[in-house]
Amino acid sequence: MAKLTLQSRPVARRVDLPDSEYTVRDQRRMQAASRYFQWQYELAAPHIGRRVLEVGCGVGNVTTLLEGLDLVVGIDMEPECIRERTRRFSGRANIFSERLDVLDPEFPALGKYGFDSIVCFNVLEHISDDRKALEHMHSVLQPGGRLILIIPAFESLYGPIDSNLGHFRRYSKGGISELAESVGLGVAAAHYMNFVGFFGWWLNARILRKTEQSEHQIRIFDSWVVPVSSRLEGLVHPPCGQSIFAVLRKCQT
Repeated sequence: MAKLTLQSRPVARRVDLPDSEYTVRDQRRMQAASRYFQWQYELAAPHIGRRVLEVGCGVGNVTTLLEGLDLVVGIDMEPECIRERTRRFSGRANIFSERLDVLDPEFPALGKYGFDSIVCFNVLEHISDDRKALEHMHSVLQPGGRLILIIPAFESLYGPIDSNLGHFRRYSKGGISELAESVGLGVAAAHYMNFVGFFGWWLNARILRKTEQSEHQIRIFDSWVVPVSSRLEGLVHPPCGQSIFAVLRKCQT
């Protein structure tokens, strides 16, 4: 397959690695967003198989929705996240946690698990070389397997929270489609999600200049916005959103 010129992709920013304490604090704060994680899972569920790799598993906020599967292997670079996830799911023989960078040359060895799907929610933006990351994920998927992504949308929304979280970029639908196709992944679906969140993130980034997510905002969003937005967006995809939901497929041969 000929490689595409990724003209619609933004140049990765030079960002400092996020402070470990900041990262874990943000992960714990997001535990209040149970309805939001459920919404993400319901979008992804039709595409998830029985043997799953969770890239960027954090403290296990998404793992709680996957624990009934045959196998869930979670990787993350942050040691405290891996320790907390391991404690959280101790005794579950089908759940494994490993400290590993998706860019590590040893990553393709995970192919031994025979993954039929990968979930990578709000992680790809943290990776300096996202193309290499997709190549590595492609390499561990079984033929016909699917990679389910949720990634932040619209470079215009980039703000202090993105920077502090170590986000190199935000994406467009065209950009992620070109990137996926350049590494041999077909695009089964790609659409914006979280229309209301688009305006909330813009407010935090451009007006309030917030440097951390607010637990108060998260609770309001999760309690009042998500129940309505998830239903409406289940009927029609919005013209823009805070995030992009994408399903990428590895060919059968």
